[in-house]
Amino acid sequence: MTTGRSHQAAVSFDEFVVSNERRLLRLGLMLSGGVHSAEDLVQTVLARAHRRWDRIGSLEHPEAYLRTMVVNEFLSWRRRLKNRELPMAELIEPPPVDDVSGRQAQRDAAWRLLAQLPRQQRAVLVLRFYEDLPNDEIAAVLGCSASTVRSNAARGLASLRAAVPTPNEEM
Repeated sequence: MTTGRSHQAAVSFDEFVVSNERRLLRLGLMLSGGVHSAEDLVQTVLARAHRRWDRIGSLEHPEAYLRTMVVNEFLSWRRRLKNRELPMAELIEPPPVDDVSGRQAQRDAAWRLLAQLPRQQRAVLVLRFYEDLPNDEIAAVLGCSASTVRSNAARGLASLRAAVPTPNEEM
């Protein structure tokens, strides 16, 4: 008789965090735009997950469940509405000698553009282009239809395209 649990033994919470924390932090960074916000986001989710780990850890794909929790927590943060800081990418490694300032300027511009999108559109674009998820999986994570995902992606990309100056405008 099967209980609906994975055939593999459930992983401990500590083991899960060790093997998945960096990926969750990267997702949090892509969503929130800041290292500290990403850390807060993931810490909040891990604290909630720890309390329910007996159930979550026995799922077939606990990492997908936690990814959904991170996205949902990001979408529900009310304090972000008060915070109008512009997120900036942070250099983690010393820069090579090539055009670092040009690359950094492009990264900063990309962060500013992404930060201007509504939260739902931003989440869709991060899940599609960073997590490389198909529309149906994004819809499952966000709790909406695949057509809503497509609509949010189209609107978000159109907003980004409209905000990027064409070469003629730059002169």
